[in-house]
Amino acid sequence: MSQPIPLQTPTRGVADLLDALVASEGTGAHPHVKSGALSSGADAMRNLADAVHFICLLHGRYPGVIDGAARKAIDSPARRWLDEAAQAFAQERAFLSKIAAAVGPVPSTPGQDQCEAAVAAQCKALDMLAESDRHGCAIGAAIALTLDWRTIRVLLDISAQRLDLSPQRCALPDLRDTARLAAAVADGPATERAMGFGAQQLIAQHSGLWDLLAARAAARAHS
Repeated sequence: MSQPIPLQTPTRGVADLLDALVASEGTGAHPHVKSGALSSGADAMRNLADAVHFICLLHGRYPGVIDGAARKAIDSPARRWLDEAAQAFAQERAFLSKIAAAVGPVPSTPGQDQCEAAVAAQCKALDMLAESDRHGCAIGAAIALTLDWRTIRVLLDISAQRLDLSPQRCALPDLRDTARLAAAVADGPATERAMGFGAQQLIAQHSGLWDLLAARAAARAHS
């Protein structure tokens, strides 16, 4: 599990802290992604297919993390950003589903039922984050998702290109708007801590998913 980040550091805004968390512990930092197992070698396409299907289980559902956070938002800066992000993520879900349909069935892997149960538990954890009454928690999770999705989207684009599908433009809010939103929402130390917690837990679920995918790749290699 990720360690809490020092959200009261005076020299750095909460946006920088969330960005640093995603950079250091998010998808792009995971050993399975960094290993090249999804981009090169004889098993790369199977590993990509596996990742697509399991990402679809986690984030191909509606309502998702951003939708839940949007329903909880009451302040106008967060509401506008979340509405834009929710609309954009609906397009991402459609793109993800299109790739999952094109890539074929889930690669045969020992322990499939246990893997699906593990992801179902992750879905429940994400739902709890999105529905949290702790001010800042849901928006922190939503921000972390949009930041980490940029790396996940690279993997989806690779999958699409290998399947002769045309990648579509990702319309999620840009980094500048996201940083402004984070700064606007963080109205005090308590909210900053809640945002950090939501972001940490979202990234922890992504890290757990990549751990699972790495274990599945290893199991296929030895079966």
